[in-house]
Amino acid sequence: MASSRDYEQCPKVIIGIPMDATTSFRPGTRLAPYRVREVSESIEEYSVYQDKSLEEIDFYDAGDIIIPFGNVGESLRRIEVVTRGLVQAGKQVYAIGGEHLVSLPLIKSYRHRYPDLVVIQLDAHADLRSDYLGESLSHASVMRHVVEEIGDKNLYQLGIRSATRDELKFAAERTNLYLDQLKNVLDEVIAKIGNHPVYLTLDIDVLDPAFAPGTGTPEAGGFSSRELLQVVHRLGELQVVGFDLVEISPPYEKGDNTSILGAKLLREALLAY
Repeated sequence: MASSRDYEQCPKVIIGIPMDATTSFRPGTRLAPYRVREVSESIEEYSVYQDKSLEEIDFYDAGDIIIPFGNVGESLRRIEVVTRGLVQAGKQVYAIGGEHLVSLPLIKSYRHRYPDLVVIQLDAHADLRSDYLGESLSHASVMRHVVEEIGDKNLYQLGIRSATRDELKFAAERTNLYLDQLKNVLDEVIAKIGNHPVYLTLDIDVLDPAFAPGTGTPEAGGFSSRELLQVVHRLGELQVVGFDLVEISPPYEKGDNTSILGAKLLREALLAY
């Protein structure tokens, strides 16, 4: 939708990452990049919230990274190589996952360019396990790896409402976790982050399953799509340099509601950051 054909003139680049190698409950997120693009035809280029249109900005859809299914290490390596090349070329990356593990190589690429990078995670799950079922590289451990990459207290976790006791202990020592809080803590979060460059990772399951049923690990007691849109807009006050949208799983819904919401969130992010 409204994508330019000229890569060189576009400062913003969309990439799809169809990976769901470590999904532990319901696989299918590899289908999200294709489906989000397909249903984007159903929404307007113009945002009534921001009084801006995608037709007024330059962005390029670079397609999907080719993922060797079953090979987690090689998949992560390819994601990092592609993303680092884009970031070094001065492009701002907007990624469509894929499972949440894809955020790790994306953030590594950004950290290489921005040493003082801060990460904001909008999510239902803490994703701070040391491993899951014996695997250290997992969608359930991705944010623990991110902390090791960006340093203590540089991860802000909003919307979390599912974690183990060990994860909460780790978070108390090394992250900024706002348990079961989202919109109401933005003033504090924005003030703390200030002028630092920000990478925003948005796991669609931060929403209640009533608003986003098409996800691999739905978690009841979540937030509304209206609240999430307001948060996405408000974070435009920060210096957001990179963005990903992960964990949409098209097979688990009827009517494409979650994918359509994903396309709308991507539109708002392209216009806001």
